[in-house]
Amino acid sequence: MSRAVAEKHDGALGDHANVRLWLRLLSCTMAIEKSAQRVLGERGTTLPRFDVMAALERADDGLTMGELSQALLVSNGNVTQLVQKLAADELVQVTPDPRDRRVSRVRLTQAGRMHFADLATAHHDHIDALFAALPGADHARLYAALGALKTSIATAKEPA
Repeated sequence: MSRAVAEKHDGALGDHANVRLWLRLLSCTMAIEKSAQRVLGERGTTLPRFDVMAALERADDGLTMGELSQALLVSNGNVTQLVQKLAADELVQVTPDPRDRRVSRVRLTQAGRMHFADLATAHHDHIDALFAALPGADHARLYAALGALKTSIATAKEPA
């Protein structure tokens, strides 16, 4: 099902090109995120739960709650709630850290690894479908341009 995407200013850059570029990036990001949330929701999970499992899947030895908060750029309180729900669903295991028993370490359970693998496959397939109409050469150019933008953002001086 294809539908036209309405564009302000007929999609032209014109005046305020940087603001229009930023708005286009934002609208694409929001559309992809909304679509990903729908696909994950159909599989009984949320994007934040998926993000927690993805971070844990990359950490063979698990992560502390603080490391998980840092990896996801969210507060400890948000991570605690997500982890508690995942633990109740037996997708993660929370244990005291052997080096510091005051710290909790979170790991995916075997069921969590299997569930995440299914979710990750569906997620990757869905993202591939969203980008399917974009020619391969444009993928490389867009990736390079976004890398340059990321560098520009990191080195930008704040206006006075």
